[in-house]
Amino acid sequence: MKKSFILGALAIGLMAFTFGSNTPNNSTPTSVSDIKFKQLSLSDAKALAKEEGKLIFIDCHTSWCGPCKKMAATSFKDEEVTQVFNEKFINLKIDIEKDADGPEIARLYKIKAYPTLLVINANGKLVKERVGFMTADQMVAFANSVD
Repeated sequence: MKKSFILGALAIGLMAFTFGSNTPNNSTPTSVSDIKFKQLSLSDAKALAKEEGKLIFIDCHTSWCGPCKKMAATSFKDEEVTQVFNEKFINLKIDIEKDADGPEIARLYKIKAYPTLLVINANGKLVKERVGFMTADQMVAFANSVD
């Protein structure tokens, strides 16, 4: 019985060693891409945008919004989307109904449907807006259309 247990443990260990990593030695494992949304208030995001010379991207969503969930699971995880958005913007993900700044953002930018994607400058001025689901390609085009 002991031999069977030891042989089984060795076999599992060997399989884990052999199949556990699909990256070559001395390389960094790849991680899932994702837009890096900052946990900041709108005023803190504006200050950071001024400091870094960037625009602010705001994903205005709700917990019950189907297209919002689909974008979070697909478009926001696309490698090209994450590269462009993480490089170009201070990214915020705001639940309009639950987050502290949600109602104020909804009022300021007249949010009436979800998802609403905003790009604002460091002073809070609206630069670009898009309402509705966007594919990864559409998101890249949206980001690249903003100067």
